[in-house]
Amino acid sequence: MADTPAANSPPTGTRKEQFASARDTGGDINSGGLVAPMSPSSLLAGSVIAASLITGLNSDLPGMVTAQVTQNVFDTVTGNILLVPQGARLIGKYNSVVAFGQRRALVIWQRLILPDGSAVRLDNMPATDAGGYAGLADKVDFHTWTLLKGVAIATLLGVGSELSISGESDLVQAIRESAQSNTSRAGDQITQSNLDIQPTITIRPGVPVRVLVTRDLILAPWRGRAS
Repeated sequence: MADTPAANSPPTGTRKEQFASARDTGGDINSGGLVAPMSPSSLLAGSVIAASLITGLNSDLPGMVTAQVTQNVFDTVTGNILLVPQGARLIGKYNSVVAFGQRRALVIWQRLILPDGSAVRLDNMPATDAGGYAGLADKVDFHTWTLLKGVAIATLLGVGSELSISGESDLVQAIRESAQSNTSRAGDQITQSNLDIQPTITIRPGVPVRVLVTRDLILAPWRGRAS
């Protein structure tokens, strides 16, 4: 039997040790020179924009999400130039594909709309919660009762198909064996269908969110410098 990638990969603990002990082979000098900000009105990578969800999300279906900036955002270098005022809008989308056991929704931001209608693309910058953790968490439904119900039905079908009556004729026995096979297959399909139901993540409106700026944003001063 051919080796699978999972079989050839080292244990998780070993991979973590390899990551921690890996050496930087790029030498002692950085590959690029020192670069000055392109504009005084820059929001540099690593900055955070605080906001609050206007619309909620439900991972059963893909969709869009909007949020409102809750704090004024100033330039990174001096902290004096107001770039994004409180009340600006954020437009994003979320991933509806949820793995079993997943508790956080993946959200990315696509546009920032200022109160005067001007907008800037955010190029899928990631959303984090107020603590900086990737994704958003609120309520999760693992559909446990649906799964248990499917298992119970499959079990009852299996038990019923195993029952036999002594002294039955060959024809009756053949019919029973055929029904047993079909019933067992139906039970397996019911169980598999319920196992395929992905968890539902619900994020309610009003939940605090953040935009983690992953590339420098070149903006314009909003109504001059802050007093």
